[in-house]
Amino acid sequence: MQPVVAGHNTPVHVTVLGATGSIGKSTIDLIEGHREKFKVRALVGGKNTALLADQAKRVHAECAVIADSTLYSDLKERLAGTGIAVAAGKQAVLDAASLPVDWTMAAIVGAAGLEPTLQAIRQGKTVALANKESLVCAGAFMMDAVRAHGTTLLPVDSEHNAVFQVLDPARRSLLKRIILTASGGPFLRKTRDELSGITPEQAIRHPTWSMGAKISVDSATMMNKSLEIIEAAYFFNLKSEDIDVLIHPQSIIHSMVEYHDGSILAQLGAPDMRTPIAYTLGWPTGVKTTGSFLDLNSKINLDFEPIDLKRFPAVSQARNALKSAGGYPAVMSAANEIAVDAFLSGGLQFSAIENVVDQVLQIVKIGTISNLGDVFDIDALARDTARHVIARLTGE
Repeated sequence: MQPVVAGHNTPVHVTVLGATGSIGKSTIDLIEGHREKFKVRALVGGKNTALLADQAKRVHAECAVIADSTLYSDLKERLAGTGIAVAAGKQAVLDAASLPVDWTMAAIVGAAGLEPTLQAIRQGKTVALANKESLVCAGAFMMDAVRAHGTTLLPVDSEHNAVFQVLDPARRSLLKRIILTASGGPFLRKTRDELSGITPEQAIRHPTWSMGAKISVDSATMMNKSLEIIEAAYFFNLKSEDIDVLIHPQSIIHSMVEYHDGSILAQLGAPDMRTPIAYTLGWPTGVKTTGSFLDLNSKINLDFEPIDLKRFPAVSQARNALKSAGGYPAVMSAANEIAVDAFLSGGLQFSAIENVVDQVLQIVKIGTISNLGDVFDIDALARDTARHVIARLTGE
């Protein structure tokens, strides 16, 4: 498949799934900066009708879809007289993901993004993947679909995007390992004992990145990096032992690739998600970012340190789930989503998030996975189990 390159006379048709989230907002910002190059077919949001309507008007989208079906009338009223089509509900989201476009941003957070992402992949065009749970929960199925439909799948996560840029296919046989970097989040220097009183407001205050609440909490527990280990394994066809993680508080080097000849190639950039998004939006030639640039003339420190696995148990959980294969990565991801939701709503201590995940991984037993329906069944079972574990821990 030959990619449609931004800058040709014909505009690139795009859809943004998860438009109102952190990644979606950065994507809209980039599209606005190159309005002549892109034609927006659909924007999909979750619950924020005000933002979705504003975005749809700003980029002259053909249609706007809100996932929450009860908000249809509100979105319809906000877009009255604009000529922008309005739809709502799960099927409308899937319909939007199925629209024929050249490029789709798949940025719906969590397992909810799995089906829409798969629908976009089935179009056989280019999908920019920001929904890591799609690969974590159903990596084999997703990559099989990519191959079957001739889809170009591009990583949006800054770490995987960095690996994608510096991993030379011609030297793949010389690959020793990839090294994902992690900031360590806002509580890097706190001990396990100091985490019990952490509030949601503190947890979402990331020291270097601007991200949504769920991803910010995942960064603080290192679950975000743990999910990225699994994502990298599927995306780059690697084993757990081929993927290392290093703490790099400055978030300047986003990942490195080490070869057996002793060379290590690194990708650097400002901690701004518009950089990897711009790379995928204009792939293979790229587009200019509307975001920040790294100033190498300033005094920059590049610090690295190994991960304390006792301090961040999520990393070991991910490696064990990956080695167990089957549905255990999906169990881990689902349990974490429920635990993070409970923490953000004030019902669970921050320090208990990994404990919930660990207990669910021990309780849920998985048989053979033969289709995508099995993945959804596992996801539902893990979520239900996590709710019971949380109820027991909190006494509710």
